[in-house]
Amino acid sequence: MNYYKTIIIFFFTWALVSWFSNEQNIYQDSFAVMAYYVAPRENYRPQDLPLEKLTHIIFSFTEVFDNEMKFKNPVSGDKLLLLVEQKKNYPHVKVMIACGGWGGSGGFSDMAAKPENRKKFVESVIRFIKKYDLDGLDIDWEYPGLRGAGNPYKPEDKENFTALMRELREAMDATGKNLVLTFASAGWERYYEHVELLEVMKYADYMNIMTYDLVSGGTPYTGHHTNLGWIKSEDMRGTPAQKMMEARGYTFNPRSAEKIVSFCIKKGVNPRQLIIGAAFYGRGWLGVGSDNNGLYQRNKGVWIGWAPYANIRDKYEGKNGFERFWDPIAKAPYLYNAKDSLFISYDDTLSVKLKTEYAIKTDLGGIMFWQLSDDTNQHGLLDAIYKVTIK
Repeated sequence: MNYYKTIIIFFFTWALVSWFSNEQNIYQDSFAVMAYYVAPRENYRPQDLPLEKLTHIIFSFTEVFDNEMKFKNPVSGDKLLLLVEQKKNYPHVKVMIACGGWGGSGGFSDMAAKPENRKKFVESVIRFIKKYDLDGLDIDWEYPGLRGAGNPYKPEDKENFTALMRELREAMDATGKNLVLTFASAGWERYYEHVELLEVMKYADYMNIMTYDLVSGGTPYTGHHTNLGWIKSEDMRGTPAQKMMEARGYTFNPRSAEKIVSFCIKKGVNPRQLIIGAAFYGRGWLGVGSDNNGLYQRNKGVWIGWAPYANIRDKYEGKNGFERFWDPIAKAPYLYNAKDSLFISYDDTLSVKLKTEYAIKTDLGGIMFWQLSDDTNQHGLLDAIYKVTIK
């Protein structure tokens, strides 16, 4: 009798533990942590990547050449294979490929314009996915119907983008694998005038909103380039930034992650399909006046167009004349060097923590970031994100 009791207790305990384990896995799997990743030219060691803290890693980039998806440099293929090999140790991670990017979107418009061109592209995508044993594709067309980095574009891109996403979805589903299809979208409203948003979302698993570069190096005033908090026009009233925009006749609409997420949800997008972005890099301006510790002030141009977070923390955060400030409205940090009139906008561990908490609280699909190689080796931005997701 004691034997049977022991057996029953054992199986009951096993079932209870299994149930709790499955519940935990379901919760963890329900929130995506996506890293865009550019492999370094030297000292490439994908086995050292913190894959245990990610759900997806998106190898970047391929481009559209002759209506096919290809690497610009064939060496990238060897590096991708080495990354895919890491799945043996991290089977939960989905390894994806990105196509396009700011400087690599020139082939999209003409490819998407004709059915036969789209067919050729889609077939090349499926071959590529099978060759490298990938888990999905991210379309980073910057941008349908807009110039982007001087790319060809046309009004018909709007409908053609929908057709491309539909045909990709159909072909990916036909493989019999549960392949992930995402696309990168802009963090400002004008982009959405050039896509059939709700139609496209029928075919995409996620839309990765690039809630960074909300101001750029060419912006004549300083500002937050990757802020979570919803800045209103009145929050900037009386600043040189506000006066300058009004003098030029522009309608002044500050950007933010909270604002664009609200915009998309009001358009009818399922929040679970929305991924917000964090920037693992900063942008810097020179010739910045000291009022408001440099925020929303005129500048004299780019000082640093791209500063990896690792460099910011090593060289500038509280160092070399830079002081860190926090904007409670924007929910974002910035650095100012009064002596040298230098200003840096960036994400830090607090701001990415708040972004992650916001995404979970708002029931979004997750958070993504550009890009993994820019993080610090210890106590970095991904660590701050990860700590929130495992609570």
